[in-house]
Amino acid sequence: MKANGNGKPAVLRCAIYTRKSTEEGLEQEFNSLDAQRESAESYIRSQTHEGWTLLPDRYDDGGFSGGTIARPALTRLLDDIQRNHVDVVVVYKVDRLSRSLLDFAKLMETFDKHGVSFVSVTQQFNTASSMGRLILNVLLSFAQFEREMIAERTKDKMGAARRKGKWVGGRPALGYDVVDGRLAVNADEAEQVRALFRLYLQARSFRRVAGILNARGWRLKSWRNKDGKWVQGGEWDASAVHRHVTNVVYIGKVDYEGAIYDGEHQPVIDPATFDQAARIRADGRIDRGAEARNTTGYLLRGLIRCMVCNSIMTTATSGSHGRIYRYYSCTKATKRGKSACSVRSVPGPEIENVLVDQLAKMGWRPSIADRVAHALNEKRRAQATALASEQRKLMSDLDRARVEGKNLLDLVTANEDVAQRKVVTDRLVEIETRSAQMENRLSEIAAGWTTNERLLVGAEQVAKVLGSFIAVWTVLSTKERAQLLHLLFAGIRLDGENEKLEMIFHDAAKLALAIPWEQEPAQGAA
Repeated sequence: MKANGNGKPAVLRCAIYTRKSTEEGLEQEFNSLDAQRESAESYIRSQTHEGWTLLPDRYDDGGFSGGTIARPALTRLLDDIQRNHVDVVVVYKVDRLSRSLLDFAKLMETFDKHGVSFVSVTQQFNTASSMGRLILNVLLSFAQFEREMIAERTKDKMGAARRKGKWVGGRPALGYDVVDGRLAVNADEAEQVRALFRLYLQARSFRRVAGILNARGWRLKSWRNKDGKWVQGGEWDASAVHRHVTNVVYIGKVDYEGAIYDGEHQPVIDPATFDQAARIRADGRIDRGAEARNTTGYLLRGLIRCMVCNSIMTTATSGSHGRIYRYYSCTKATKRGKSACSVRSVPGPEIENVLVDQLAKMGWRPSIADRVAHALNEKRRAQATALASEQRKLMSDLDRARVEGKNLLDLVTANEDVAQRKVVTDRLVEIETRSAQMENRLSEIAAGWTTNERLLVGAEQVAKVLGSFIAVWTVLSTKERAQLLHLLFAGIRLDGENEKLEMIFHDAAKLALAIPWEQEPAQGAA
């Protein structure tokens, strides 16, 4: 506790809070609230030498449950705390303040924010002491458990509501508004949804439908969220069209964890139209994906990026005269058109073959093996140097912390001033916590050194691995080949305009090779 300029303890303004769940007996001359207050006043008097003084205001809640914090006297107390009129809150028992751990945790956060201590007379609960703070942390842990249980119960409740076909919140779908917690058909938007389905049945392309909708000036759903903020709908793209033509809400259904239930809302699309759209999607997947799944497949899926706009390149397939052609296409160009990115779709087999060919040649190119080994080892050495520097600093800091901790421990033992002991004890706890963190980090550094020493390699080891690549490649399945490339590369960058590939290897200092490749004209491209 801090002292004033005369060496006396600073005045701590104490507020007594009392509560009784029922009004029974409150009419008596000396009731339960009076008994609680008398006990708290006696405790405050025993702390007069520490500067404790009782505030005249009474904070008595008679006939209010401890299961809620919506109580008039408690509200006044919290207001006074926020105005810095209170230093200590004293209660007879902890449950007089709250019976809910979650509410109790919230109150303690408010107290701590404003530097207010909390004392329970009969339970030796005092957050001004180390033991009191320990007990508080235990209670807060239980409060966290209670929060998690509430979250689980909420999820179960929402699941039950979904199974009954109820609307449980979130962004409403185009064609519906939320009225009194239920989905109500928006006539104008519902007609847009029907037009969207008709367009898809004719065009059979998500991207083409998106272009038509944007040309008409139509936008995604605009709505007002629960906070009253207006959320403006954006432009359409292929993924947005896909979400809408696959949304079972339009046929009066609700989807919950893959199961479909009858909804309370009215449908805006008839089941026959919805099923026809589903068949078109299924037919498209079969036509586009059959050869890719049964033969070579897409080996660079998820690895390759467009060097021009830095977007992921996705897989695309087209067919002509009974033949299937595989491509890698820029996502931005696919969704927004050629004006967004100039890179056109590029043939998948050509890119993959050039990549494999370059990997096969690495085994007999000593310069590559030297560069890979050097890059790997330099990275490990740099890590080791950084670890050594960090270790020296941590050991120095830890030595100083131990000396300071020993001195503070001696000071706590010798000092009888409660206020000074509190300040010193708090600092001692900080030092011990920090010291434990530093010791843990030193253990991690020691383990890191061992790992770095094991991973140092020679050029001959790298050459041997690279030289055996083609022999391994020929016996791998399509899935295994894709997995191997993902293990080797952190990424592949494609410059479709200048016809170059950039290979970025894992665990090397961005070892990159610009490799020219020749592209044959795309036949039968959509």
